[in-house]
Amino acid sequence: MLDNLTQRLSGVIKNLRGQARLSEGNIQDALREVRMALLEADVALPVVRDFIAQVKTAALGEAVIGNLNPGQALIGVVHRELTRLMGEHNDELNLAITPPAVILMAGLQGAGKTTTSGKLAKLLRDQQKKKVLLVSCDVYRPAAIEQLRTLAAQLEIDFFASEPSQKPQDIALAALDYAKKHYHDVLIVDTAGRLAIDAAMMAEIQQLHAALKPVETLFVVDAMTGQDAVNTAKAFGDTLPLTGVILTKLDGDARGGAALSVRQITGKPIKFIGVSEKLTGLEAFHPERMASRVLGMGDVLSLIEEAQREVDLGEAEKLAKKLKKGDGFDLNDFKMQIAQMRKMGGMSALMDKLPAQLSQAAAGANVDDKQISRIEGIINSMTPLERSKPEIIKASRKRRIAAGAGVQVMHVNQLLNQFEQSQKMMKMFSKGGMGKLMRGMAGKFPGLR
Repeated sequence: MLDNLTQRLSGVIKNLRGQARLSEGNIQDALREVRMALLEADVALPVVRDFIAQVKTAALGEAVIGNLNPGQALIGVVHRELTRLMGEHNDELNLAITPPAVILMAGLQGAGKTTTSGKLAKLLRDQQKKKVLLVSCDVYRPAAIEQLRTLAAQLEIDFFASEPSQKPQDIALAALDYAKKHYHDVLIVDTAGRLAIDAAMMAEIQQLHAALKPVETLFVVDAMTGQDAVNTAKAFGDTLPLTGVILTKLDGDARGGAALSVRQITGKPIKFIGVSEKLTGLEAFHPERMASRVLGMGDVLSLIEEAQREVDLGEAEKLAKKLKKGDGFDLNDFKMQIAQMRKMGGMSALMDKLPAQLSQAAAGANVDDKQISRIEGIINSMTPLERSKPEIIKASRKRRIAAGAGVQVMHVNQLLNQFEQSQKMMKMFSKGGMGKLMRGMAGKFPGLR
C-alpha cells in the first residue's frame, strides 16, 4: 500500500541532508519531487496544490534543531500536513442512540459493500460487544442476498432473510422492526450498487435513507479506482447526507491517492480502511498513523492494538512460564507463534506496519506468507516426538519429513536453522538477557541499537 509514494518521499528527504536550515531555495526542488510523487500516486490535483502550498508555508524558515537534519525536519512538516489532509483524528461511529442504530452502506457495485458489511458487523461485535443484525436490500445482483447470508453464517452474526422478489424498502423496514423486537444494538443495511452512478440507484437509496433514518450513512469505495473514487464519493455526497467513508482494497496494487484525497474533496471523514481480504481485515482509520506509514515510519500503535486483540494471552503466559522453568523452546511453540502471526494478518500485514528499515530487513531475508505456509507444512509432517526434540531429526527423518510436506530436504534444513536461531534468542530472554537479545537483533536489523 502506497509503497511507491513512500519510496519517492524517502528519496526527497535524503536530498536535503547537509543543509543548516530549511529555506525557499533548498526546499523548492524537494517540493517539486513531492508534487510529482503525489500526482503519480493518483492524488487529486486540487488536493496536491493545497498540500504543497501548506507544506511550503509551514516549512519555510523552520529551524533544524539539535541532531535533526533538514530532511528530518521536513519529514515533521510533511507528517503534520498529511495528517491534517486526511482528517487529523479518527472519527468513530456514532452509535450513542436508542437501539437499534442503523448503518446504511452505499457505493458502486464491486467496491466491496457486502464483504465490508460483514467485516464491520464482526468488528462491532468483537470490539464493542454489540449485537448486530445484517440485511441485504440488493435484489438486483444475482446471489447478493445469498452472499451476505453465507458471510453472516460464517461470522455467526444474525441475518434477516429477504427475497429478490421483495421491494428494497419493504425489506429494510421489516428488518428494522425485527431488530427492535429482538433487541439488536445495530442494524447494518447492505444496498444495491451499479457499475456507474445512475438516477434509479440514487432515487432508491434516497428512499431507503428517508425510511430508515440511519445514524450512519457510510460510502464504501474501492481505493484502486484512484481519482474516480473521489469523484464517485462526491456524487454520492451530493445525493445523501454521508457521515463517513470506508476505503476498501488498500492492500492491493493501488497507488493509494484516494486515501489522501477523499477527505479533502468530500469533507467526510474516512472511518475505516479495508487492509486484507480476510474477515478481520477492516481497521479504524487513523490519519496520523497513515501519515507515518506513507513516510516509512511504520504504524507500531496499530500493530500493538492488533496484538492485544488477536494474541492468545493464555498461550503466551504458558510459553513464558515454560521458559522461566528452563524447559526448552520447541517446534510446537514455534508453530504456535506462527499461528498467532497468522491471526494478525500474516507476514505481509505485519511488514506493512513496520518502519521501513525493519520492513526492508525482513524483506531482504525473504520472509513472506508463502514461506510461512511452507514452514507450517514441514512442522505438521513431523511426529510429536520430533517437534518436542528437534535434535533427533537426522538425515533419514529429514527425507521422510520433506516427502510428507512436499518440499526438498534443503527446506527442512532451513527451517531447523531458523528454529535454532529462535531457540538461542528465547534462551537469552529466559535468562533475563534482554540486553543480549537487543544486541542480537541489532545484528539482524541494521540501525537497531
